[in-house]
Amino acid sequence: MHKTQAPVVKDLLLIGGGHSHVTVLRRLGMRPVPGLRVTLLTRDIHTPYSGMLPGFIAGHYDYDECHIDLGPLARFAGARLYHAEVESLDLDNKLVHARGRPPIAYDILSINTGSRPVSTDIPGVDEFALPVKPIDVFLDKWEQLIERVRVSKGPFRIVVVGGGAGGVELALSTQLRLQTILKAAGKDPENVVYTLLSASDDIMYLHNAGVRHRFERILRQRHITVKTGARVTEVRADKVLTAEGGAYDADAVLWVTSASAPTWPAKAGLAVDEAGFIRVDEHLQSLSHQDVFAAGDVASLPDSRPKSGVFAVRQGPVLAHNLPAAATGRRLRRYRPQKNFLGLISTGDQYAVASRGNGSYASAWLWTAKDWIDRRFMLKYNELPEMDEEDSPELASGIADAEAIKELSTLAMRCGGCGAKVGATVLSRVMQRLPDTQRDDVLIGRDSPDDCAMLTLPKDKVMVQSVDYFRAFIDDNYTFGAIAANHALGDVFAMGAEPQSALAIATVPYGRERIVEETLYDVLAGAIQVLETSGAVLAGGHSSEGAELAFGLTVNGLLDPDTALRKQGLQPGDALVLTKPIGTGTLLAAEMRAKAKGRWIDAAIQSMLVSSQQAARCLLQHGATSCTDLTGFGLVGHLIEMTRASDVDATLYMDALPILDGALQTVEAGILSSLQPQNLRLRRAIDDVERVSHHPAYPLLYDPQTAGGLLAGIPQEKVSACIEALHSMGYPTAVIIGKVEPRSDRDASIRIQ
Repeated sequence: MHKTQAPVVKDLLLIGGGHSHVTVLRRLGMRPVPGLRVTLLTRDIHTPYSGMLPGFIAGHYDYDECHIDLGPLARFAGARLYHAEVESLDLDNKLVHARGRPPIAYDILSINTGSRPVSTDIPGVDEFALPVKPIDVFLDKWEQLIERVRVSKGPFRIVVVGGGAGGVELALSTQLRLQTILKAAGKDPENVVYTLLSASDDIMYLHNAGVRHRFERILRQRHITVKTGARVTEVRADKVLTAEGGAYDADAVLWVTSASAPTWPAKAGLAVDEAGFIRVDEHLQSLSHQDVFAAGDVASLPDSRPKSGVFAVRQGPVLAHNLPAAATGRRLRRYRPQKNFLGLISTGDQYAVASRGNGSYASAWLWTAKDWIDRRFMLKYNELPEMDEEDSPELASGIADAEAIKELSTLAMRCGGCGAKVGATVLSRVMQRLPDTQRDDVLIGRDSPDDCAMLTLPKDKVMVQSVDYFRAFIDDNYTFGAIAANHALGDVFAMGAEPQSALAIATVPYGRERIVEETLYDVLAGAIQVLETSGAVLAGGHSSEGAELAFGLTVNGLLDPDTALRKQGLQPGDALVLTKPIGTGTLLAAEMRAKAKGRWIDAAIQSMLVSSQQAARCLLQHGATSCTDLTGFGLVGHLIEMTRASDVDATLYMDALPILDGALQTVEAGILSSLQPQNLRLRRAIDDVERVSHHPAYPLLYDPQTAGGLLAGIPQEKVSACIEALHSMGYPTAVIIGKVEPRSDRDASIRIQ
């Protein structure tokens, strides 16, 4: 990763993690542009490499071998990674609206989202067919289809709709995989019966006659029935109907037709062709908006080419030059598509057909060559070079105009004290944009100019109060704000209290006024979304400028003192219940080093976003005797607090611990949180620690958690019902992790079983 400390001047927003954008990200990691902030907005955390997908489906590759992990790649590029799907563009105000988050501002926008199969106006496709794109959705449903075939009895009929190279490759690769699975199950592999429907008069109409003849022969040898001139008019639950009157029985339908464009570029007003693809010039620049670029399948070039990953890969270096050039006022480079290209098309097994111009060739050696080329390509993105960080305040030449330079000239000598506050104008604009939810017991909140919030307490209630504050650990400010709020509320939930209000504390990196405003708004919007869901209101707060983003909240809750849950109260015989998995500390440490897979971090973020409010209510309803939330001291640290306060011992079931995906791998690699060594001092509380320390999950006992789950004691006779209720409420990993025992004469109060 190569980041600079230069203030942000311009924003480059990349929509989609396609084959062109991964090249852009790698180039920016190698050659950063100081003053240019990069954001990757993507629906998928792992980008599938189209050239290897047939091999993956056939069983020749595993998932990671054929997917580019956008998490480490974005970190290497110094880019913010936003995991969300685009809903619309506001080209006039240069904003992108994505599902579930505030609008994202840009100065330069690049779109590389790929395409989807055409299915418009054909009844039944959405309900009964399995489209090959989006790939991640297809792969999930493909696993379900595999299981259906595995347990099937008798013939299982599969209809593949689409006679292009994609449809033929998919038919051959899926057939091989399913036949292999049936053989392994002791069943007849011929039970899976294939029909390929092509709307054109030939299969693979974009390729030469030699290629077509080779695949016609291969399909016959594999007993795949081919029907050409078969335009599908309807898909039903058990058959596919065509215009010429054909009806083909189907237990599953794979949809691999020609490409279609997303609807939001045309709706926004971008120049598009008749199919809805974004029209670009030879620089990959939009014909209607100079600040917008597009590449890959979603782009429509003056000299049109087939929708193929080959062209997206070739466009990558041109786009990697042109995006920074557009930001800094330099000359753009032309993209010159090749007229002929070598296509290596797999046949399901480890064999391939070469297609170039009017020539064709087939052999097992070609598959070996293709495999070598594909693996070499993937290594560039999944094995990134180690780079030293440089702290340079310099801006890239040309990125800042005269107005920006004037504004940034004041950054060199920033004030301290109250002079470090975020400006009143910025604060006022942010407050106007945020929702203003109110409560009757918050008499004065942030809608008032008064200096303090004023709260009232209902009769027979007491107030509980807690505070949390930490540096940003992800580059998605909205999600960071939401996690910070969830983390802060954990203490209130753990006591069984109702959240009432919160005061925010934000330190925002200095920069141009609009950048400061956007950062503060995103963080507060994320926090308010969580607060409002919990029933609390943001009553006020304090902001200041600093070198890096940090955020926290003081939260207030209301509680009947007679029902308060505390750390003391555990009773011998209680079961210890944990509501969420552990491992955020090691995973976040690995992510900072670009050593964690993107899906691991995404799963950890989703876990941190799960509120403990409903879990706390469930624990109370099932007679919880004691409760705490897992945070920085880790599982052992918080359990020690509970056992000491309750004067009891505890036994932990090590093999029962719920663990986030990837956490065992990162601790095995020696990647631990910076707080781990301090937490490890608590090992003296564990009996026979030398024996226990060899367990693979042992380091996770000390792993500091962010927005972790609740740890509670539940009476043994109620714990089964409690676990069942937690699962139904959305805590699928809630589990019994131990039991409470009477206090012994051992110095160590915790035994590991």
